[in-house]
Amino acid sequence: MPSSPSATSVVPLRIGPITVDAPVVLAPMAGITNTAFRRLCREYGAGLYVSEMITSRALVERNETTMRLITHHESETPRSIQLYGVDPATVEAAVRVLVEEDRADHIDMNFGCPVPKVTRKGGGAALPWKLGLFRDIVTRAVAAAGPIPVTVKMRKGIDDDHLTYLEAGRIAEDAGVSAVALHARTAAQFYSGEADWEAIARLKEHVSSIPVLGNGDIWAAEDATRMMAETGCDGVVVGRGCLGRPWLFGELARAFDVDAGPIVDANLGFVARAFRRHAELLVDFFEDEGRGCRDIRKHVAWYFKGYPVGGDLRARLATASSIAEIDELLAELDLEAPYPGTAAEGQRGRAGSPKRPALPDRWLDSQDIDGVDSCALADAELDHSGG
Repeated sequence: MPSSPSATSVVPLRIGPITVDAPVVLAPMAGITNTAFRRLCREYGAGLYVSEMITSRALVERNETTMRLITHHESETPRSIQLYGVDPATVEAAVRVLVEEDRADHIDMNFGCPVPKVTRKGGGAALPWKLGLFRDIVTRAVAAAGPIPVTVKMRKGIDDDHLTYLEAGRIAEDAGVSAVALHARTAAQFYSGEADWEAIARLKEHVSSIPVLGNGDIWAAEDATRMMAETGCDGVVVGRGCLGRPWLFGELARAFDVDAGPIVDANLGFVARAFRRHAELLVDFFEDEGRGCRDIRKHVAWYFKGYPVGGDLRARLATASSIAEIDELLAELDLEAPYPGTAAEGQRGRAGSPKRPALPDRWLDSQDIDGVDSCALADAELDHSGG
C-alpha cells in the first residue's frame, strides 16, 4: 500500500442540514454508482455517496429502470440522487417526486456530463452556456426541493473559449443551492489531460457563502489533501480514482482524521474479497444472479490492475455467470501476493483525448436561449435510459 498521508484536521462538510464528517463525495458515474457500489464504498469509509445520473423525464414518467436506480438500501443515509434535465418544468416535477415521495435527502444537479449523447441535446456540460436556462432550472429545483438541499456539479465550460463556471457558480449561489462542485476540465477535454486545480481556487474566491468542492485527478488520499491545501476548497469529489478501489474512501477518511477502521493491507487476497463482495451486492441489487455477475465483469480490470493475475484468468472472471464460478476462479489466485505498489496506482477508467463537443445547432451563437429549437431541447428529456 502507498504510505498513508499524515492526518489533516478539517472542518466537516456541511450541505444544508447534512453534515459529512469526511469532506468527500462519490461522483456519480453511469453504470457504476448504483446501490451495490455505494454500499461497498460505505463499508470501507466515510463520505457522501451519490447515485448514478437520473434523467428527469424518465423519473416523472416512472420508468422502471429509473425507479430501481433511485431506490436506496436501508443502510444508506443520507440518500443522495443526481438529476439531469434541460427543461425547467420537467426538472421541477422530478424534484417534487423525490421530495413528496421521500426518496432523497440530497439532490445534485448534473451540469458536467461531457458525453456526446447528452451535450448534443443541450444537456450536461453544454447547458450552463445558456445562462438564463441554467438559472431557471436551478431556481425552480431549489424551490421545489424545499428543505432538501440541492447542489450543482459542473465543468469549467464547453471549451477554453466558452468558459462558464464562474458565472454559473454565482448564479447557483444566488439561487440558493447548498454547494457547487467543479470538475476542473472543459467538456472538450472530456477526461483527458490534467485537471486545472487553479480553476477550483478561482471558483472558491468567486463563490463565498456556500461550500465549493473540487473534482479531477484524485487518485489517492494524498491528492485530496493536496487539492484542498492548494485550492482552499471545502471538500473533494472522487470519481475514476475509486474504480476497483472502494477502500479509497477509508484512506480518504483517515487522511482527514476521521475514523474509518484500521489501515488495510491490499494484498491480492484482500482485493479478491472486495471483488467478491461487490459481485454479491450486485446480485442483491439486481435480484438476479446472472445479471449481477454480468455487471461485475466491467470491474475486473480495475480491481486487479497491477496484480499478478494472468490474462486467461482475467478473461474467465470477465465471463463468469455465477457467484460459485467467481469463487472457483478467485481460489486460483495467489491470495498472499503483496500489494504491487505503483503498478496498482494512478489513473484508471476512461481518459480518451480532447474532442470537439457535440452541441445543438447554433448553440454557441448566443448565451440567450432565444432562437434555440425548443423541440430539440425537449428531446433531451425523452431519454428513458435511467442515466
